[in-house]
Amino acid sequence: MDVAQVIREAREKSGLSKRELARRAGTSPAAIVKYESRQSSPTIDTLNRILRVAGWEVEVHLTPVLPELVQRGEMMADLLSIVDMVDIRPADPYLKFPRFQDVVR
Repeated sequence: MDVAQVIREAREKSGLSKRELARRAGTSPAAIVKYESRQSSPTIDTLNRILRVAGWEVEVHLTPVLPELVQRGEMMADLLSIVDMVDIRPADPYLKFPRFQDVVR
């Protein structure tokens, strides 16, 4: 849900017109129209003020990055470390594929 939807939903659930919401929030009806039509974005303070006068408030939750993305990033790092071990210069000019460098374990 985006800010425009949040403002519109709060206004409609509160039964307020754009003009009345603007009056209560101390802003212009044109500003409310712009926010709801995504022509402009309010600051966090303005959003909070608009929602409070409509009887609502913003609640923010932090969500961790998807574990799959973290896992994929780790897999990519592993893959890149393997690629670093590949010697792209063939030892023999007749070889058509790269040769792994000697790896000490």
